[in-house]
Amino acid sequence: MNIKTAEFVSPKHPDKVCDILVDTLLDEYLKGDPQSRVALEAVGGHGQITVSGEVTSAAHVDIPQAVAALVGPGYGIRSFVSEQSRYIGAGVDAGGAGDQGIMTGYATRETESRMPLEYELARDICRQVYEKYPGDGKTQVTLADGRVRTVVASFENSRTPDLEKLVRSIVQADEYLINPAGEWPVGGFAADSGLSGRKIVIDNYGPEHGVGGGSFSGKDYTKVDRSGAYMARRIAVDYLEKFGADEVKVKLAYAIGRREPVMAVVDVDGKEMSISGYDLSPRGIYEFLGLGKVKWAETAAWGHFGRNFPWH
Repeated sequence: MNIKTAEFVSPKHPDKVCDILVDTLLDEYLKGDPQSRVALEAVGGHGQITVSGEVTSAAHVDIPQAVAALVGPGYGIRSFVSEQSRYIGAGVDAGGAGDQGIMTGYATRETESRMPLEYELARDICRQVYEKYPGDGKTQVTLADGRVRTVVASFENSRTPDLEKLVRSIVQADEYLINPAGEWPVGGFAADSGLSGRKIVIDNYGPEHGVGGGSFSGKDYTKVDRSGAYMARRIAVDYLEKFGADEVKVKLAYAIGRREPVMAVVDVDGKEMSISGYDLSPRGIYEFLGLGKVKWAETAAWGHFGRNFPWH
């Protein structure tokens, strides 16, 4: 039996709040200086939020003020930000990658979004439930030979019978586990801590498919763990359509300070091929995908792929 499971979280989940927060700060820096180099992380919970990282920019952003505007009053907000290391900066100045790393891309024909079915179902349920219960929440879907076997949904401030009725109206399953630990009126930062970059599997393709390990949010395009992953997805979708394939997997790898990847391979329905016809330098990716026009805060919730961004 082929069993697959994927989960999803709402934008009010503590980890996702942190992702949205650092991508909002990234947008603010880029608005004031499109050449800003930004690598920010955030941790929050229980009345405290801390932002840390490196920023080299001609723009000034009042980080505590920007954070308070997003999360509301009542938090102690601390910021520990310095300029990017000049040793890293030298490699980026030469057009090279801002770090080493491995990026993966994936595309499948099993859904219109070219995303895994279990992932799309978990995301779709989460989005629809969030419209009624716009708080902290999670969903999870298990497939058995393509059939929906189990759906899990837990949402803050929901009444279990109402939530179950809503979930049943969205998807037919063999089993529903709705608020399995009981109803919960306290969520988000009041109940738990969050950390940016912790939901990388949700940000990618779900646990059935490999991820390179680098997170996305809070980073400008020179950080190839973000831009390279977007390009890998674009190549995967392109090759899926070009060859009429059922499944495509892409792997890129970069060395810090180097323009071109040290690895660029694509697997089309089990057959490995070389990747050609793309400028895979960080600047080439930036221009090809039009990353200068992207509002990064819009990418932080609901996954980075299968949402009609330029790398779809």
